[in-house]
Amino acid sequence: MKKLFITATVVLCYLFSTQVFAQQTKGSLIVVSGTGEVKAENDQANATFFIEEQDKDKAAAAGRVNKKMKDGTEILKKADPEAKLATRGYYTYPVYSDTLSSAKTRTITGWRVGQYLELTTKNIQQLPATVAAAQQTLALNGLSFGLSDATMQRLDAARLEAAYKNMQERVQAIAKAMGRDAASAVIETLDFDGTASHPEPRMFAAAAPMMARSNSVPETNFEAGESTLTAKVVAKIKFN
Repeated sequence: MKKLFITATVVLCYLFSTQVFAQQTKGSLIVVSGTGEVKAENDQANATFFIEEQDKDKAAAAGRVNKKMKDGTEILKKADPEAKLATRGYYTYPVYSDTLSSAKTRTITGWRVGQYLELTTKNIQQLPATVAAAQQTLALNGLSFGLSDATMQRLDAARLEAAYKNMQERVQAIAKAMGRDAASAVIETLDFDGTASHPEPRMFAAAAPMMARSNSVPETNFEAGESTLTAKVVAKIKFN
């Protein structure tokens, strides 16, 4: 009987202390954050092609670059008609001699002319053949995979819901630790912060562009991988 009395006393003391603590936390304002993420298979590729020529005659180098870039552009349009193409970084640089002249200056011995072309496509299945066709004239300088705008918009609600759910779960855990009922928590403010997409594309880049001279280039195998979209929500919670 004595043991039972001690046990009951401990329980009553615990309940009393919990009620007192809950009363002390009434009106408390806390800041709670939640995070959410959604993974999706990459459905878009960005490939950068490159051509460079060097000649003593600047016009001759530029002429070859222009001709090859035109041919390469036509090849890409034929291989992937739905792809978007954008010209990037046309440049012309002088090439200097390794030795100094009598006037202690380096003379120009030639010219380097180059140009970049960027391709954006959703036709990833066709991409190996498209790249191989272009490499008959141009060099592949870099390649990355990511999510299209349509896919990111489609997944936008899912990542926001995941972040909000995570925040609610944390509120419930905090309420339990405070000895309060989660139902007494009222959201004062709610801020969805950092909801912009943060895809993690798989990147492939050439360390040094190499000019493709062969009329036939074997297809390269590409794995698009997946990206992660994240969202964060921050709320100010008041316990009534």
